[in-house]
Amino acid sequence: MIGSKRIARRVVADHGIVCALPKERYGYFGWPSIARTEDGILFVAASGFRFDHVCPWGKSVVTQSKDNGRTWSHPRVVNNSPLDDRDCGLLSLGGNKLLLSWFSSDIRSHYEWARNAYGLSDEEQKRWEDVFATWSDEVVEKWKGSWIRTSVDGEAWGDPVRLPVSAPHGPIRLRSGRLFYLGKGYFVPGKEVPKYVGAVVSDDEAKTWVEAGRVPFPDDSDPDHFCEPHAVELPSGKIIGLLRYVNNEHGRYSNFSMFQTESSDGGETWSTAKYLGVNGAPPHLVRHSTGALVCVYSYRTEPLGNRAMISWDDGATWESDWILEDQAPPRDHGYPASVELPDGRLLTVSYQRTSVEDKNCGLVWTLWDLPDRAES
Repeated sequence: MIGSKRIARRVVADHGIVCALPKERYGYFGWPSIARTEDGILFVAASGFRFDHVCPWGKSVVTQSKDNGRTWSHPRVVNNSPLDDRDCGLLSLGGNKLLLSWFSSDIRSHYEWARNAYGLSDEEQKRWEDVFATWSDEVVEKWKGSWIRTSVDGEAWGDPVRLPVSAPHGPIRLRSGRLFYLGKGYFVPGKEVPKYVGAVVSDDEAKTWVEAGRVPFPDDSDPDHFCEPHAVELPSGKIIGLLRYVNNEHGRYSNFSMFQTESSDGGETWSTAKYLGVNGAPPHLVRHSTGALVCVYSYRTEPLGNRAMISWDDGATWESDWILEDQAPPRDHGYPASVELPDGRLLTVSYQRTSVEDKNCGLVWTLWDLPDRAES
């Protein structure tokens, strides 16, 4: 196991709301990511204007802030396929250019679960069934998948490009300019979906992608239980990837935990994923200007919220359980992502209900100071 130390200390933080429509029928937002362009504008992308966690109405939305996150524009729909568009990643490509990632899902197999979980009325069930009636096999095959599209200004967006992998926070940009996407194998028409986590890369500004390499897993783990990875590049060129582990059985590795893998050749070969023993997932990684690696993650054990783990030695050891937020209402929250602001503070966005009475989740922010190394 890679060394880790649990400390459960609280960071110095402020909190606020990016957007929330708590009572509206289609007012649910989830799974956000954040990016900052070179002119200082912050963008947050998420799946929005939904009915709930699972529904056929998910859309990719983007909101922006020109005052370092204190105020935000009303969310604008930038992608709306016939299917459920989920989990938006967002990446700055330099200048004012942005890359948006998401995946589109055929959620018909979840309908019976949703009917019971949400207590859908007859009227609401008809709304769902009317949408499903438009989902022919041809429509599903055309739109189901993992996608990216790019923008020169955050306003106009190019055509979608299909990828063979998916992850909640999407690709990263290496120092060379190469785009690098560590993700879980996802649906491509005419191909069987393999149970793997691996990297694809692009050298032409996201127009075409080729596979780099796949992550090996411990022999006593289930490859299908690994998902939702994220990666960061070190100054040495080494790439560190963290992966969520989902264990629906009583195995050796705990549910909702993380593993670490590393590559020193641009993602062609990877170390066998190692268990971190940290309670929480999925990961989002940034390298802070101090040199610290910062990973934020959902914490779904009471008290619910988001936490961070910090490495001062390029991922050799981690200090976990720095508390960002521990007042999240129950049932649904998390998937935090961070960006560093010019003053060195971190702005982390995530989703949750803003009160226990709310029907819908909204998007929230936490502005926090990275602890000094001496505090650890």
